[in-house]
Amino acid sequence: MDYQALAKLLFPDVTETPEELEARFPQRNLPEGAVVTRMAPSPTGFVHLGNLVQGLTSERMAHQSGGVLFLRVEDTDAKREVPGAVEVLINTLKHYGIQFDEGATMEGDNGIYGPYRQRQRASIYHVYAKKLVSEGKAYPCFCTEEELAAMREQQEANKENTGYYGKYAMWRDRSMEDIQAQLDAGNPWVLRFRSTGSIENQFKFDDLVKGKLTITENDIDHVLLKSDGIPTYHFAHAVDDHLMRTTHVVRGDEWLPTLPFHIQLFQALGFKLPKYVHIGPLMKMDGNSKRKLSKRKDPELALTYYKAEGFPVSAVYEYIMTLLNSNYEDWRRANPDTPAVDFKFSPKKLNPAGSLFDYAKLVDVSKNVISRMSAEDVYAQLAQWAREFDPDFGDKLTSDPEYAKKILAIGRGGKKPRKDLAVWKDAKPYMGFFYDDYLGRPQFDEKFDKALVIDVLNRFLGVFDIADDANTWFDKVKAITNDIGFTTDMKAYKADPAAFPGTVADVSTMIRLAVTGQHNSPDLYTVMQILGKERTVARIQKAIASL
Repeated sequence: MDYQALAKLLFPDVTETPEELEARFPQRNLPEGAVVTRMAPSPTGFVHLGNLVQGLTSERMAHQSGGVLFLRVEDTDAKREVPGAVEVLINTLKHYGIQFDEGATMEGDNGIYGPYRQRQRASIYHVYAKKLVSEGKAYPCFCTEEELAAMREQQEANKENTGYYGKYAMWRDRSMEDIQAQLDAGNPWVLRFRSTGSIENQFKFDDLVKGKLTITENDIDHVLLKSDGIPTYHFAHAVDDHLMRTTHVVRGDEWLPTLPFHIQLFQALGFKLPKYVHIGPLMKMDGNSKRKLSKRKDPELALTYYKAEGFPVSAVYEYIMTLLNSNYEDWRRANPDTPAVDFKFSPKKLNPAGSLFDYAKLVDVSKNVISRMSAEDVYAQLAQWAREFDPDFGDKLTSDPEYAKKILAIGRGGKKPRKDLAVWKDAKPYMGFFYDDYLGRPQFDEKFDKALVIDVLNRFLGVFDIADDANTWFDKVKAITNDIGFTTDMKAYKADPAAFPGTVADVSTMIRLAVTGQHNSPDLYTVMQILGKERTVARIQKAIASL
């Protein structure tokens, strides 16, 4: 077979050479040890937590080494692509703080190693496809879908490995005349890799997460180019990672079965093999057993879920770092105020079997993160979330930012800050009563006679002074307690509850319900200071009128 002639026959319009492409995409000028890696998702419209895990792994490896992180959109599978998915992908990753140095953007491409969308790189792949054909490492296959289905049925009946290999590779060694006849007839073809491997042979391979692996050689003649000239993922990623000068490939361990082919393909193309980082799946407990997070069963797999619930980006980041490196939590405890990017991330500390996703722990992490934020930061993030997911609440927050910040400053700061909020969705139930439209009707404890509640509230109105400090204010509450025959001695009450009709806590609760409409609220004195005298008095009067 004259492979040079075959290459010209199959790719008559390809005039560019691999050497010219090498010159067009030169080696990067980076410090020694710098990692160049990528996120390379498919635009299917579903961006999941696993994407973020891989993205943060890639981002940390690249940026803490002085390297480069780029975004490449792997859109070779047109059947799976969802309209608008690229925009969703880019916006979601941006929301979660994945900062790319180059790659696909909403406006186009940013960087000299593009295009960064694979369907725009067809001419580049064809250069290397022609090279492989000219070297006898690839060939055209004209098998029909029916022929391939029949081949698979026969293999299954014979209990053989399925695939296009060995005696089943019917177009591997066909003559130029046979190929020319098919082309003349206008029959579609795919380009297949000519494998030289054998499943009888194994070799050792080092993965940065899995460690030393024993790999069985690939013997399948996989498809490199589909009949429309667009490459498969396998071929495209090898060419792209070489020309974009990728040093490390971070991906899920579901790709491990394809690793033998990928290694073989890099060798056939004459490319240096990147280092591989195969990440285990995210797991969750289901009863007493573990299972993978599922798109169908688990809404928390989708990144849009966390945005809609209102998890701060920094909280999601913190939690994922605890999943990626087991020593991150110890580091965070020792460095509570240090930026997370200062942590020395290591892919070698990733759990080879995958990480266990714990929603309750994420909530705890988020509470801690929000509790350490300033009131200004909380306001900014909460207002942004509310404008998108609760516009009416958002309007109230933004109508008087300073008022909202005063509310959010309650209990903030100090060694033991309040931890009322785990997600921004919690904010409205927590602080909504500060806005009259959200004030609920108080439900007073039925064990106390309405006349008694009215008496307590009227007594409080008689002594209430907005200028009182907290101690003076509470002394007046205690005086009311004693005047109505309740006790301020909580120890005595606990020792003999039947001896007292009520306590200072009950009196405080009556006032709290009248002012806030709920049993639990931030410090009541502070609440009244923020509401001011007129609104506080009006609310208590309204509560009295409702009894």
